[in-house]
Amino acid sequence: MEQRALGRTGREVSVVGLGTWQLGADWGDVDEDAAFEVLDAASAAGVTFFDTADVYGDGRSEQLIGRFRAARPDLPLTVATKMGRRQEQDPANFTLAKFREWTDRSRRNLGVDTLDLVQLHCPPTPVFSSDAVYDALDTLVADGAIANYGVSVETCDEALAAIARPGTASVQIILNAFRLKPLDQVLPAARAAGVGIIARVPLASGLLSGRYTEQTAFAADDHRSFNRHGEAFDVGETFSGVDYAEGVLAAREFAALAPEGFTPAQTALAWIIAQPGVSTVIPGARSADQARANAAAARFPRLPDLDPAVRAIYDTHFRAAIHPRW
Repeated sequence: MEQRALGRTGREVSVVGLGTWQLGADWGDVDEDAAFEVLDAASAAGVTFFDTADVYGDGRSEQLIGRFRAARPDLPLTVATKMGRRQEQDPANFTLAKFREWTDRSRRNLGVDTLDLVQLHCPPTPVFSSDAVYDALDTLVADGAIANYGVSVETCDEALAAIARPGTASVQIILNAFRLKPLDQVLPAARAAGVGIIARVPLASGLLSGRYTEQTAFAADDHRSFNRHGEAFDVGETFSGVDYAEGVLAAREFAALAPEGFTPAQTALAWIIAQPGVSTVIPGARSADQARANAAAARFPRLPDLDPAVRAIYDTHFRAAIHPRW
């Protein structure tokens, strides 16, 4: 699989990575055997980048990845985790002492002395402009607790604030065919600064797979049920913030763009990979087959007509509601 530079980390990672929120919680149950099958299938397919967080299953996702990595020490993996959502989202909680507490826990969970990449996990907006926060992150690097740091953001303005900081290695942002605003300023700014872009929620919580209908039901412990209107966290994380019924309609139009031999999901992933400045895209997978199918998107042919068609769908269905908000 193609490998790309991950911003200022000095590492190269696969253009298709693996998001592992679903191995911890909030997507329905994924048992331990199935989780290891997903990790194994992804790495066998050429995936070298796993993304997790300390709150995914209260550390379960990190622990599973740590055990997987320990059993396969020769695999060239980069593991990114996140911190900052274990306490109330108050900027006053983003201190060096808390960062040490959180990263020490992640190091234990992942079984490493130095974390490859730690990302602030969509913290309150003022955190992105705090000198003390970046000084604390630089201290963790100097101490050897983390090798690199980045941010995961909700808005493009937050991304731009982080990109302007010289120590920021990467920015993780929602980017998919239903969320195009990062193409305007964030990706060009990241390219100019040498900051990596990790594209998350690439399938709009599964909408872009084309498998859902207006009648599709999700488990009670699936965020696509309990966060449909932003009850638990930013609504933009669920279906990219788009109205579900409108998303189903737009997904049908998008599915018609998939070329022969490729699924709508693979088409959606490949479109993101083709955007200048993207380092890696991190779809989740609940089964080994799904992990392999996602990885196969890296072999997607370049289709020059795809980008205008994606923009037309976005302009018709989502621009007015989505573009001003995030």
